[in-house]
Amino acid sequence: MVGRIIETPACVAEGAAWLAAREQRFAVLLGETGPLPLRRKPDGFAALLDAILGQQVSTASASALWARLEAAGLVTEDAVATAGEAALRDCGLSRQKIRYAQALAEARLDYSGLREATDSEVIATLTALPGIGRWTAEIYAIISLGRADVFAPGDLALQEAARMLFDLPDRPNERALRAMAEDWSPWRAIAARALWAYYRRMRSREGIR
Repeated sequence: MVGRIIETPACVAEGAAWLAAREQRFAVLLGETGPLPLRRKPDGFAALLDAILGQQVSTASASALWARLEAAGLVTEDAVATAGEAALRDCGLSRQKIRYAQALAEARLDYSGLREATDSEVIATLTALPGIGRWTAEIYAIISLGRADVFAPGDLALQEAARMLFDLPDRPNERALRAMAEDWSPWRAIAARALWAYYRRMRSREGIR
């Protein structure tokens, strides 16, 4: 069964109010950050391809790769599936990312079906593909599918934000943060948005871009 879907700023505000009532630290956080952003992007092949491009590179590098693919007309499932390795390599993709991009295109995922799948089914389907780990699958579920109760504890920004917000001696690892996030259900994706906003605010305050 598909749970709550975050579709509008009102959904985000509802989840934020719940978190603030549940945990005083989130109330303080939200007082500093103000309203949280919706953070929704379209789902589908392009969203996952973009996520693959962004792995282990800077935001600027990922944007440059995407711009080259767009200019070459290689951002659709059919285009990537029929393109040769040379065409993708000319756009700057590494051998590994070429393999991942081609595997994603050849998988012919039922993206409409994923909208109706449970959170666990979405994660299982995506992580079965080469180059898509749990973090990528969870981010897709949060940002592209709007799942309200998915969290991405492997995200370093979320780990660092949790350390700062909860005054922890060390940054929690993925397992520890996943356990912490159980208390934020059924609005774990809103907790992620809150922690991302807090991370940006704290880093800006410290003069780090």
